[in-house]
Amino acid sequence: MDSNTLALIKDSIRVIPDFPKPGINFKDITTLLNNPTAYKALIEHLVERYKSYNLDFIAGIDARGFIFGAALASHLGIGFVPIRKKGKLPYTTVSEKYSLEYGYDEVEVHIDAFAQKESAKVLLIDDLLATGGTASAAARLIERVGAECVEACFIIELAFLNGKEKLDVPIYSVIQEV
Repeated sequence: MDSNTLALIKDSIRVIPDFPKPGINFKDITTLLNNPTAYKALIEHLVERYKSYNLDFIAGIDARGFIFGAALASHLGIGFVPIRKKGKLPYTTVSEKYSLEYGYDEVEVHIDAFAQKESAKVLLIDDLLATGGTASAAARLIERVGAECVEACFIIELAFLNGKEKLDVPIYSVIQEV
């Protein structure tokens, strides 16, 4: 991606200081989503990056990963699979717990999410990589239901939190905050 396109995307993300608590600079992607030029440039970049990966599915993490994952899957002509918070999917699921600073949470996927394709190649996508707990759990879920998580993609990576160290798959971040 050229520097002008990267700047366009990065500059379209609003930073909200002290949200949700003091000391946190929240990365608000709603301003990226309502900027058609920046959003289109981002999706085109991701299509260019992943068109040669021979992916079978994109798996998006609840909920902002759905926004990027569904658009990318549509452009690549492949299926989209949601990875949701526990209790949100209507069919038989497999779940994976992950640690939070104050306890645990869980994500889940349908047990047959990738059943249409044996040894399916899956790209995991979300808007932000922070501490890596949710993404790590999601990548493990993909593997547990018989698919291969070939890479995890994030629009923004908060590299100073070292979240990528929790993932056992390659990662790609469009924007890295150090």
